[in-house]
Amino acid sequence: MSLKFSYTLISPIYDMLIAGATRKMRQKSWSQMGEMTNLSVLIPGVGTGLDIPYLPKTAHYTGIDLTPAMLHKARKRTKQHKLSIALREGDILALNHSDQTFDRVVMHLILAVVPSPQLALQEAARVLKPGGHITILDKFIRPGESAPVRRIANGLLRHIATRTDVIFEEVLADVPALQVVNDEPLMAGGWFRRIELQKQATRIG
Repeated sequence: MSLKFSYTLISPIYDMLIAGATRKMRQKSWSQMGEMTNLSVLIPGVGTGLDIPYLPKTAHYTGIDLTPAMLHKARKRTKQHKLSIALREGDILALNHSDQTFDRVVMHLILAVVPSPQLALQEAARVLKPGGHITILDKFIRPGESAPVRRIANGLLRHIATRTDVIFEEVLADVPALQVVNDEPLMAGGWFRRIELQKQATRIG
């Protein structure tokens, strides 16, 4: 089952399943981002726009999602909260943006959803300006952690909605331009983490 098809199917009940459980995490994550005035911010995997109520109105936002049904809900939410955000259908594994376009990329509950988290992070780093930040909020297995239930569940869940076997450190190893600034456990015994990354400037010579 393709990701686009599965999320089209679950879009009518997505908010009911996810909104309440992730509200505090989303709110806390946005509150920790600091000054956002006039920053260009990309939100890959914006989904139904559950982050929208917490976005500072001083920044400029672009939201990308693979599923029109999810974007339809996001557009309704932007009107409700009177927020200006460009919402576009697209694949976050192949972003239709030039290199070094955005000041910040926010990846809330998307890196462990896509079939290739390495490629998603590489694309996020590509469109990020040097010195810019990527904020990740997601569930990850720690290196060396057995997590048998999560690994077994992944065999089914990865075909429906999300992966439960992603090791962030392995994903990050494929994107050497990014450096960890902060790594904070949030809930479920540290399964969910908020990770702040910074893109290093390219050295010449």
